[in-house]
Amino acid sequence: MGLSAGIVGLPNVGKSTIFNALTSGKAQSANYPFCTIEPNTGVVPVSDKRLSIIASHIKSEKILPAVIEIVDIAGLVRGASKGEGLGNQFLANIRQVDAILHVVRCFEDGDVIHVEGSVSPLRDVETIETELMLSDLDSLDKRLKRIGKMSDAASKLERSAIEKAIAIINEGTWLGRSHLSEAEGEAIEHMCLLSMKKVLFVGNVHEEDMAGNHPHAIALREHAAKMGAGMVIISGKIESELADLDIEERTEMLVEMGMEEPGLNIITRETYRLLGLQSYFTAGPKEIHAWTIRVGAKGPEAAGVIHTDFERGFIRAETYSLADLEACGTEAEIKNRGLMRSEGKEYVVQDGDIMHFRFNV
Repeated sequence: MGLSAGIVGLPNVGKSTIFNALTSGKAQSANYPFCTIEPNTGVVPVSDKRLSIIASHIKSEKILPAVIEIVDIAGLVRGASKGEGLGNQFLANIRQVDAILHVVRCFEDGDVIHVEGSVSPLRDVETIETELMLSDLDSLDKRLKRIGKMSDAASKLERSAIEKAIAIINEGTWLGRSHLSEAEGEAIEHMCLLSMKKVLFVGNVHEEDMAGNHPHAIALREHAAKMGAGMVIISGKIESELADLDIEERTEMLVEMGMEEPGLNIITRETYRLLGLQSYFTAGPKEIHAWTIRVGAKGPEAAGVIHTDFERGFIRAETYSLADLEACGTEAEIKNRGLMRSEGKEYVVQDGDIMHFRFNV
């Protein structure tokens, strides 16, 4: 399952610093793959401690975590929806991603000029969201003209959904936080509207404000809560320094900073959760692999993430939990104790399940 998130924000808020830290080769352990696809796109692992727990019981040649594709999108300026700056390129790039990581500057620093002349997180959020909604308004108007007076049922539903979406945006409301019905949302899904995207706010704070106690960070946290959106507090400067260290040095610095893990780990996990995704695992001598599925996926769908043949010829899944593995130590002992479950086509896969699929094609 492909998953991508776009890092969005005004110029000089720390987007590229955070992107570079996320996609730094040193920031990953030897077993965790990463790559930069293009200068502004990288693939990063979703931090998951369960992989190392499985590896402590099942010896394997390699560990393959779930991954997210991260896109560093060109800094937006006021007027982007009308083509100002790199507006058109910026908006086209956001249209392609599944989620938005909205980086907002929450620190004062006279050496880092703010594009608006002063630091104001809520004004910055409003600037970005307004530009995205204006772009959507333009797309919706064009689509409404295109379908005209078409009278088939699908067109009627789409026209009704478009008219409702236009009214919502004109009220200044982000579409993803509105009350479009499921049918209305599906009718305009093909338009990849920017304000339908899930958003995770990333408050970039000063390295001496890691708890996010500055009024700027507090204001952003309150806004995110009011909008029903997630928020992560990180210091781009600290994350950049951590990313440049090897594992041993990084562990020492985390202890010194009183941090349990890099903030970037939290970003990847929260993005995963934001999109309604979870992982199940396969484990054997060749590899331990985290596979991405949507929450609520049944056995055959989960099997199909590995290969379509697995889904087509699905018979059953031999399944156990991480708790079973920790209690028993080995798969053999799990079987001895009768804890290995045989699950059929209607089984809803649980986050963290460890599975072996039986199939026949």
